[in-house]
Amino acid sequence: MSADGGARDDAWVCGVDSGGSGLRVAIARAADGTEADSLRCAEPVRTGPAGIDAGHLLAQLLPAVRTLLGRTAGGAPELAALAVGAAGMATLGGELRTVLPGALASAFGLRRIALAADAVTAYAGALGQRPGVVVAAGTGMIALGADPGAAPGTGPGGSSGGREPGSGTDPGSRAEPGNGTDPGSRTEPGGPSGRPVSGWRRADGWGHLLGDCGGGAWIGRAGLEAALREFDGRGGGSPALLARLEAVFGPPAGLPALLYPRTDRAAVLASFAPEVGRCAEDDPVSAGILRSAARAVAETAAAVCPPVDGCPVALAGGLFRMGEPLLAPLREELAAVLPAARPEQAAGGPLEGALCIASALATGRLRLPVDGRMLHLPDAAPSQG
Repeated sequence: MSADGGARDDAWVCGVDSGGSGLRVAIARAADGTEADSLRCAEPVRTGPAGIDAGHLLAQLLPAVRTLLGRTAGGAPELAALAVGAAGMATLGGELRTVLPGALASAFGLRRIALAADAVTAYAGALGQRPGVVVAAGTGMIALGADPGAAPGTGPGGSSGGREPGSGTDPGSRAEPGNGTDPGSRTEPGGPSGRPVSGWRRADGWGHLLGDCGGGAWIGRAGLEAALREFDGRGGGSPALLARLEAVFGPPAGLPALLYPRTDRAAVLASFAPEVGRCAEDDPVSAGILRSAARAVAETAAAVCPPVDGCPVALAGGLFRMGEPLLAPLREELAAVLPAARPEQAAGGPLEGALCIASALATGRLRLPVDGRMLHLPDAAPSQG
């Protein structure tokens, strides 16, 4: 440790991303947080009646960290901080918050630990600690906004105000349990309509039955509905989408039996979203679906945009790989509802965000809101705003 209480110049930090595709672990120099080495544990961390299984996570994490540290020059360097981002942390992370600090302190002598919802690590990966909005869209859709440093106490030990995500981004996946960003409780009194004046701000991410408007499942469902309208002879149908339904799923009459028994219905719906994108250039119904999706995404981003000039709106997640059929109307819709905003691609993903948080924690520069649920520092109790 340096004389000012921060990490030594030669210290390292560790970032962890736990989601539906498994556990990813990376290490970096504390000074800059740039990934130096990483590995993946393919088995997703189990979730049980008590929430995310801390023992199962540790069984994968501890040997992974030891392996990565052993591969550094000189081997076994000082580990100054570790940040874990996990799908479901806000509502299912009670056992992690209880068990991980002691286990990591025992294994590595760690005193600086951050436990975050994956929405937070997605935000940090996309924007670092800048004020702005991150829209994470894959199977589902959620927007998270923050204004780090907007009010005293938004760093360690500070008040976040605001809403907490609570149920599941992997970029490229949805905001649903196990692979996305968590919806959770409502706002504290503060701004208009109860919106907090600082801290984390969340909109949507309610799952494909209640929301996720403009996300992959939403687009896919709208595309399948248009196909079935054409099959029935109802208005609003699309011959192009009907042809794609038949190519992907077979006869339309068999679609309910294929879809309804599935526990991954949202992912199945989202698998049809690229078909809507491919048809959009020549099919006005498909183009209209993507225009409606873009409008929903823009409205969600506007709901969480902090009051800063030139607010960056970072687009993260696999849905945006659809390209111009979605991005072109999205730019137009963002310009209509957030004329001063600056759309940009996310700089990195949740693993990079975990390293960013760990580096900031190790060097005493953490400015992201700490609320005890979305972002929890075991040694820092959130203050009351």
